[in-house]
Amino acid sequence: MVSFTPADYSAIYLSMKVAVTATLLSLPVGFALAWLMTFRQFRGKVVLDVLINLPLTLPPVVVGYLLLLLLGQKGWIGQHLLQPLGIKLIFTWKAAVIATAVVGFPLLVRAIRIGLEGIDEGLIQASRTLGAGTFDTVMTVVLPLSFRGILAGSALMFARGLGEFGATIIVAGNMPGVTQTIPLAIYEYASSPSGDIMALALCLVSISLSVIILLFHEFLSRRLVKVD
Repeated sequence: MVSFTPADYSAIYLSMKVAVTATLLSLPVGFALAWLMTFRQFRGKVVLDVLINLPLTLPPVVVGYLLLLLLGQKGWIGQHLLQPLGIKLIFTWKAAVIATAVVGFPLLVRAIRIGLEGIDEGLIQASRTLGAGTFDTVMTVVLPLSFRGILAGSALMFARGLGEFGATIIVAGNMPGVTQTIPLAIYEYASSPSGDIMALALCLVSISLSVIILLFHEFLSRRLVKVD
């Protein structure tokens, strides 16, 4: 019988907390950028698209190291913006949130863009013809019609956040009860000669959480289809 320690329960809770927080914080920015990339033409659009998707092609450890250089005590943001305000991010759970958000952000934006690209532009034009401004059109037409894409992107980002390892261990460290998430706890157990069973148990927990969120996404998607 596998018995989890308080540190294991803390890792499970922290993984959920980090994944949820990263997803919620990324949603407004992700939707705004997806809308911009879908409905607007501007110089530098290709460059912005590359920057958004860059974390998908970079090793997570590289992403984590770049964040460490930016947010650390000697980094540009850390030294000039965070330290004067007394804010410390590195080696806290908030750093894990930032790392998770950066790594999962491309998945969120891509899914929302797919949802936005499926909207009939005639509906948007009709809304503007009736006198609706950009904000009203987004809130009453674009947002409801792209909800499935938003839901899909959120589910993908959440699931990706549960498994984030490389960037997190660089910027947040692996401190049990403080910054240790499920992947970091698995890594610690796997490095121990007698930790195979606990590592496998946490793997099953991670798989179960991912399956639950994906099934929940599928359930909501089917409900939305029936409503439509």
